[in-house]
Amino acid sequence: MRILGIWDGHDAGAAVVSEGTIEFAINEERLSGRKLDVGFPTLSIEACLNYLNLTPDDIDHISSSTTDFSKTLTRAAPSLKEQYYMIRRRKTEQGSMSALKKKAKYFLTEIGPSRLTEIASGVLLKKRLRAMGFKDKPLLHFDHHLCHAASAAFCSGFDRCLILTLDGIGDGLSGSVSVFEEGRLHRVAAISGRDSFGIFFEHVTNLLNMRELEDEGKVMALADYAYPVEDSKNPMMELFSVSGVNVAARYGSLEMYERLKKILWRYPSEQFAFMAQRTLEAKVIALIENALHATRCKYIAMSGGVFSNIRVNMLVDELKGVTGSFIFPHMGDGGLALGAAMAANYKLNNISRYEFNDVFFGPDFGSQAIVDTLNKYNLKYTKYEDADELIKETAALIAAGQIVFWFQGRMEYGPRALGHRSILAMANSEEIKNHLNLRLKMRVWYQPFCPSILDEDFRYFAAAPETPPFDKFMTRGYRLMPGAASEMKGVISLAGTCRPQAVSERDGRYYSLLREVKRLTGRGIVLNTSFNLHGDPLVCSPEDAAKTFIATNNDYMVIENFMVTRTP
Repeated sequence: MRILGIWDGHDAGAAVVSEGTIEFAINEERLSGRKLDVGFPTLSIEACLNYLNLTPDDIDHISSSTTDFSKTLTRAAPSLKEQYYMIRRRKTEQGSMSALKKKAKYFLTEIGPSRLTEIASGVLLKKRLRAMGFKDKPLLHFDHHLCHAASAAFCSGFDRCLILTLDGIGDGLSGSVSVFEEGRLHRVAAISGRDSFGIFFEHVTNLLNMRELEDEGKVMALADYAYPVEDSKNPMMELFSVSGVNVAARYGSLEMYERLKKILWRYPSEQFAFMAQRTLEAKVIALIENALHATRCKYIAMSGGVFSNIRVNMLVDELKGVTGSFIFPHMGDGGLALGAAMAANYKLNNISRYEFNDVFFGPDFGSQAIVDTLNKYNLKYTKYEDADELIKETAALIAAGQIVFWFQGRMEYGPRALGHRSILAMANSEEIKNHLNLRLKMRVWYQPFCPSILDEDFRYFAAAPETPPFDKFMTRGYRLMPGAASEMKGVISLAGTCRPQAVSERDGRYYSLLREVKRLTGRGIVLNTSFNLHGDPLVCSPEDAAKTFIATNNDYMVIENFMVTRTP
């Protein structure tokens, strides 16, 4: 049985699962070129079928997520979704109605699903699916937070664990607490949309003149540059209370925005960011400690956009009551298509475990497609018949201080570049970091990069497990061991933390590259950032890679077995 999961909201996408295997998964942004695209995932569905050589008739069931009032409304009137997307991404002028539209959005999203909205969503989605050739296919709908929980539980590898989901809002909820045991997922508690940690942090991001649902990581980075404020003097701490597994916000989302605006008036931006980050950490950790005690779990799996905050995830790892933790790598709403497919597979076939060794679920490209693209753009290239020779040449460039664009195999699923669509450089150079931020990636100066590191060298980090598995998905922060900072000047935050990717032999060519870098430099570490320009999606195809290479004026790009060099 093949199940197609779809998601047509923020960071739309599609995925196909069969038995206990994830066959393909992709997000619309990678194909449309529109960062965090919100449209119906037509291109993603087509990519699933094309890569797997399927027709609509080969799909047995289709599964979707979220049938609340606001989602149903935007399915009926897609222009509303597009208008908000343009406002949120600052792609349109701020009209007189922009503030009103934003307020309407927060008001409407708190209206939960009903039988009527579920029926209406089904009719609207089936109409779009029929236009793509899916006729009379069963369509299932699943709760927003069940989809998040399914992805976390079924990919965690744990036999019994606490499942926590936290995000902005979906189907009237902002979070859920569940237990996964003996292959069954049981919800213990739900957190209402009114009491949302995610919306709180969205407001903070927006008030700092950043893009909500996109720049929350910048808020976390900016917080490092503040003079600390004690918890007892932090006015944001009173915005939430946590009792057991229940969360209560003191104000509704619209009033909370106004309260935060008044706080910002009294504090510099970096202290505002610090207080918000610290509030999120304190309240989420309190909730997790209570949930672990209530469920008597020692392992925890998490999903939802709040868990893109690597500082929160680091503190979860450091809790005494936690034996092991797992964060679903595509933790935001972009992972809902795969979560919906898994929820359907669980309901229909009782499948609750997936082999989850990597997230390379996207497309790959053959040599002919690469050659055609390089010739189209008149790029100078050399083809290497010997992969070892290519790896040695690339490692030598990195060791010499060069920046190399690296494109290999199937594209990553989720927000992190993990060695298949990456930009690589030495990790110990602040000069390279600044060049990447300000000239090549064109990002804010205070946003740190991340390292890929051989798992045998994970000793650089405190509180890391003594033996594998280490975090191979860049989902959490780690504190550096004393003396390690000099080795990682380009990839650590001001607070002395970073978000590493552990690389093992399973990573094939990327592992071999890091081994060669270690042979040349004594350190199996590289700076690894996503292969894109800031504000653009991760590159997907050779065409995307070639355009980015030309736009950045970089000197070197490795794309499969080809070394591309810039022609002066």
